[in-house]
Amino acid sequence: MSGFRPASGIRRDELEWGFFAQMSGPADGLRGIVAIEATFLPGKCHDFHYHPGQEEVIYVVDGEIEQWIEGERSILRPGDAVVIDADAVHATFNDGTKAAKILAILSPAVDGDGYAAVDVSADEPWSGLR
Repeated sequence: MSGFRPASGIRRDELEWGFFAQMSGPADGLRGIVAIEATFLPGKCHDFHYHPGQEEVIYVVDGEIEQWIEGERSILRPGDAVVIDADAVHATFNDGTKAAKILAILSPAVDGDGYAAVDVSADEPWSGLR
């Protein structure tokens, strides 16, 4: 369903690691993409995981993140982006002293909230990378 989403109408959930705001997905009638704004508080992360059958683009809006794709690591700053293949294990860490905000876009949307994540942070080799 097409429509405008003013900031006051977007639900922002406070989680253990920061703030999560889903801007689009199946609840809006979109089957192709899911858009999420995530703010990671200092010292917090979305540890190693993958999205079954979903591709992802992460764009850094503010702050600095340490981004992993499989065994590769890079520091990303505002304006940087990363493209993640479907089923690729990845992680986002904020080791800085200020919050880091990203925009994550996943495709295709899946049943439910539109995205699925499988945590592999306790599995080798991911548990030994950091």
